Amino acid sequence: MTITALITHSGGFHADELLSSVILTRLFPQANLVRSRDAAWITPAFGHLIYDVGGLFDADLQIFDHHQRGAPLRDDGQPFSSFGLIWRHYGVRYLADSGIPHEHISQIHTKFDQEIVLYIDLLDNGALSPSVAGPLAPLTLPELLESLSPAFDARDPESEDLAFGAALVLARQLVESIVKKYDANLRAQSIVVKSIQKAGAGQILELPQNMPFLQTVIDAGADHLLFVIAPRDSDWTLGGIRRTSHEFTLRADLPSAWAGLNGQALEKASGVLGANFCHNGRFIATATSYEAIVKLAQIAVETAEATKS
Repeated sequence: MTITALITHSGGFHADELLSSVILTRLFPQANLVRSRDAAWITPAFGHLIYDVGGLFDADLQIFDHHQRGAPLRDDGQPFSSFGLIWRHYGVRYLADSGIPHEHISQIHTKFDQEIVLYIDLLDNGALSPSVAGPLAPLTLPELLESLSPAFDARDPESEDLAFGAALVLARQLVESIVKKYDANLRAQSIVVKSIQKAGAGQILELPQNMPFLQTVIDAGADHLLFVIAPRDSDWTLGGIRRTSHEFTLRADLPSAWAGLNGQALEKASGVLGANFCHNGRFIATATSYEAIVKLAQIAVETAEATKS
């Protein structure tokens, strides 16, 4: 079926139909995006794809609502929003159309569903409160997207549609960036695995360039690794490795004697010619050569081991 119209409800907007619109406008770029509650629009018809409105879910009829009694649930009993329904039906196709390699699509589809879509679904259905984010609640994705709605007393009759269009641009950038990040993480994974194998029982991970590595290190059970080194532009970096992906606590800090030092002061404190900078937080240092960064890393490991004992 050729889709000629993408139809969602008019009035105020939420993250679920905005993010659904991101997926659908990419897959059906020639279709008109219509925001309406008119029965003539929100009743299934040839060429119409209706979502978050209409009181019915039927993928064959191209209507994806979740507000009605008997709305579809996930296998674990949790509710879908329109975004979850659209992602389940069109997510794989969206990823393929976005240029994601075939071998990455299944993993990214599942990861995006678990980390992004599910929480949009739960929030939209009132099964999860933004308050779980504590003081960061106003900064959650749904809250930020909905903050782009016009003021309650906006007089322009087109203000809501204009705001929806502006929010859609931002939502599209976010979804595309997240998907690209997931894909980059998978590309980096095989490189990091080889680097872990090369490190063996050593406590320093050497990477050929700056790349995402933490989750791969955690998944590999490489708990012995304490620091990571990699080239950066014309210098080299030495960084600590976080204990988990959800906290900033490091497995080991850089030596306290280096904290906040630059240039000759750091060279003197470390005894390493070419040592260039150490952050006061002791989570990253730089040097002007590979030889210097390796020496700094070795000293950092020795200091960390001495501190433990």
